[in-house]
Formats: sequence, C-alpha cells, structure tokens
Amino acid sequence: MRSYPTSRDGSGLRIAIVVARFNHLISARLLEGAVEELARAGTKPEDVHVAWVPGAFEIPLAARQLANSGRYHALVTLGAVIRGGTPHFDYVCRGVTDGLRDVMQATGVPVAFGVLTTDDVDQALERAGGSDGNKGAEAAQAALEMARLVAALAAPPPDEAA
Repeated sequence: MRSYPTSRDGSGLRIAIVVARFNHLISARLLEGAVEELARAGTKPEDVHVAWVPGAFEIPLAARQLANSGRYHALVTLGAVIRGGTPHFDYVCRGVTDGLRDVMQATGVPVAFGVLTTDDVDQALERAGGSDGNKGAEAAQAALEMARLVAALAAPPPDEAA
C-alpha cells in the first residue's frame, strides 16, 4: 500500500481567511489562533489575506469569490453562531455549512471550517483559545494539510512518481 504524503508546511502557500464580524470577540480570538498557526507553519504574513464579513451567513459568498480568484491554495473560515431562542441558529448554521461545502465542490479549493456552532457564549470562548483550545488554529492546520494533499492528488500517484 502506498499513501499520498500529507504535510502542514505552510511555506510557499497563500491562504485567505474569511472572518465574521458578528460575535467579534470570539471571531478575533479565532483569527489570532489561525494567524499564529499559519506563521508557526511557515506561511509568510504577506501570504495571508483576511476578509471580514458582517456575519456567518455571508462567509460562503466571500469564500466563493476568493476561491474563484485562483490566488489561494486554501481558505480558512472563522466565526461563531450562538444558539438563541429562535430557529435562526439552525438556518444560519445550515446556510454556512452547505454554502462552504458547495464552494469546495465547485472550485476544488480546500475550505477549512472554523465556524463555531455553540449553545452559549461560554462554549464559544472555550473553543476560541480557552480550555478547549483554539478552533481557529485547528482550522488553519486543516487548510494547510488539505492544500498539500490536493496538490499531491493532482500529481502522479506515489508509486508512479519514481
């Protein structure tokens, strides 16, 4: 059995990050975690571009535009949708999830999902640098790994490369 190689090396990669402004405190912490992780992995600061959108529901449109631009190896999407007393939470979560899946399928550009969907603010804060780590950093890792894997999948299989 041969496996495609995987790597979280960010050197030479251009990454776009789409961040929802709504629930700004949480989004800013997720962004900080993502940017720190990309730097730790070797991505140059000038190769990380950030696009702020009003809320989570707007993330897929910005992600599609960035993916279609051909300028990025992967995208990281960040935000927080916190459950309230109405079905709004369910509609927003479904729209973001389906929208980002569609972006990946339509463009072939990896989109890492760092949009928190939590029951309350405390859960969101725990996942944005608190006791549960930083999901922004984890999304950045996923974006790097998928960018490298997509490139490897486009090349000849490992057994034919030699």
